[in-house]
Amino acid sequence: MILIILGTGTGAGVNLKKTYGKGSDWLFVSVSWGLAVTMGVYVAAMLGSDGHLNPAVTIGFAAAGLFKWSLVVPYLLGQFLGAFVGAAIVIIHYYPHFKATKTEEEGNQVGIFATVPAISSPFWNFMSEVIATFAFVFILLNLGDFTEGLKPFIVGTLILVIGSALGTTTGFALNPARDWSPRLAYTILPVPNKGRSNWGYAWVPMVGPIVGAIIASLLEVAIN
Repeated sequence: MILIILGTGTGAGVNLKKTYGKGSDWLFVSVSWGLAVTMGVYVAAMLGSDGHLNPAVTIGFAAAGLFKWSLVVPYLLGQFLGAFVGAAIVIIHYYPHFKATKTEEEGNQVGIFATVPAISSPFWNFMSEVIATFAFVFILLNLGDFTEGLKPFIVGTLILVIGSALGTTTGFALNPARDWSPRLAYTILPVPNKGRSNWGYAWVPMVGPIVGAIIASLLEVAIN
């Protein structure tokens, strides 16, 4: 929830009309998402969930024997539900700006909440998500306990550099819950003037991150 409030809140501020953040650049977006992950990890760690915000991380770790399979479904339910609630809060917060932004062309579009490819090419979009999530999870695994001390800030800088280096092709979902739950919220909640939800693309940010995370986790176990 915290991750999505801050991350999609950035998306709304950058895209919707009559906000002070309208038109901010990609570096601004990447920094903000990095800090959103940092704060989400801190909160999740304090609540006893090992800092897991991401179904791809949870499934990847479990596939490599680094996390209990018995906890996977409860964690996934929490991740997807929290992301949906976070997106709903952003809709409430920016409601007047959604009303002021009449069309997709003006900025009222699903990209506020979910990922949209810069060039629509499903196979290569899928590969981008696999590669970006592989890099993220492989580095994350080599941080040790990423909830300790200032390490959540290191995770945030990792998100920043992944976004800057690899995220400009697809918007770097890295996280199925971060994409699907906000996309669903935009689809079913009464957002004024909303555009298309583009569910035809949604398999990419669901499957790509999970595949990338599993590969990274299995490789980490293999080399250790």
